[in-house]
Amino acid sequence: MAILSEQDARKIIDKVLSYSRADEMKVELTGGRSGNIRFARNSVSTAGASNNLSLSITSVLGKKTGTSDINEFDDASLEKAVRRAEEMARLAPENPEYVPMPGPQTYAKPQAFVETTANMKAPDRARLAGASIRSIMTSQLSGAGFLEDSATFNAIGNSRGLFGYHQSTDVNFSLTIRTPDGTGSGYAAGDFNDVSKLDTGALTDIAIQKAKASQKAVALEPGKYTVILEPLAAGELIQFMIRAMDARTADEGRSFLGKKGGGTRLGEKLLDERVTIYSDPANAQIPGSPFSPEGYAHQKVVWFDKGVVKNMSYSPYWAQQKGAKPLPQPSGFVMEGGTQSLAELIKGTEKGILVTRFWYTRWLDPQTLLYTGLTRDGTFYIDNGQIKHPVKNFRFNESPVIMLNNLEALGRPVRTRGNLVPPMRIRDFTFSSLSDAV
Repeated sequence: MAILSEQDARKIIDKVLSYSRADEMKVELTGGRSGNIRFARNSVSTAGASNNLSLSITSVLGKKTGTSDINEFDDASLEKAVRRAEEMARLAPENPEYVPMPGPQTYAKPQAFVETTANMKAPDRARLAGASIRSIMTSQLSGAGFLEDSATFNAIGNSRGLFGYHQSTDVNFSLTIRTPDGTGSGYAAGDFNDVSKLDTGALTDIAIQKAKASQKAVALEPGKYTVILEPLAAGELIQFMIRAMDARTADEGRSFLGKKGGGTRLGEKLLDERVTIYSDPANAQIPGSPFSPEGYAHQKVVWFDKGVVKNMSYSPYWAQQKGAKPLPQPSGFVMEGGTQSLAELIKGTEKGILVTRFWYTRWLDPQTLLYTGLTRDGTFYIDNGQIKHPVKNFRFNESPVIMLNNLEALGRPVRTRGNLVPPMRIRDFTFSSLSDAV
């Protein structure tokens, strides 16, 4: 199904709003197409594509809300869906924290839609997967990978006159490669709005090199080590930290931003002075949605400036309670870095451990932001600026707050999982035990 234009999306939303008998109504219209291809043991196993168009209606009666979803767009079906949402609202209990919907907003104009990605077809996916499979077979290794692309739109409107519209495209590719003896494993991943920037062959070469180099790993004693975290590993922990920057949990003493005895750490220097993290929906490398699910505008926001906490996210209710403006969580973030490549960071490390990525990461303590997880798919010992040998995987127990206070060096940021994150060298990173997984 074709992506609806802004004009066509507005017509549908305005029609639905015209049926409302509620105190307030919000309408979300989303749609687009997606496609994928999957391979395992060097052979394509599945491929598919889908088209979707759906409408979500939220009606409000006092402080009661009801929601109905529909994917039929004739007038009778739309009006029936409105009545259903209103009926659900009548049956619902009151929400004591309900806040009236926002009025018209001014939105950024992210350039997140790329025609070449939007026009991808099955042969394009097969070509990209084939380039990866051929390299794996030439190397006499075994690989599994997944590629997915999408072209979508999202429109939102409400009875207070708010309207927003956004189009985006995305393509994601990841793969794992194993050696025949099962002792070596490599991983690589890439995500872009523009498919022309995705080089599956280059990513495959990285995973091949890691798989070969990680065979017959040597066990090291758990403990505190200097580590180099590749962007995929560093980004996972930093993303958890950004998502935890909620003002309410800080005010209530339930997060790492809360102070004992009351108050928050807003305005305090919490991290190394080289750490600056911000979000910007209009960033050319990671363009994001210009609005939150509630319709509030995403704008450029600095979360940490030279290590100082500059902002926290506010839900509409908590903003009302504290006399602040609602500030939604970002859809992606940028962490500023340096100019060194990953190879240059390794070269400048006397002794340490290179970590490709983490997995099975879990929250242990929200007040210290302590997490635990495992290294995976390529963990290596560095000696005198060179990778000497693979090491068995570790379980880690670490907080991104502590990690970003033990910062030694930052490399050049790269896109990973919709964020821009630099590789980084960290001292005294805590590995608590060994893992037999490869």
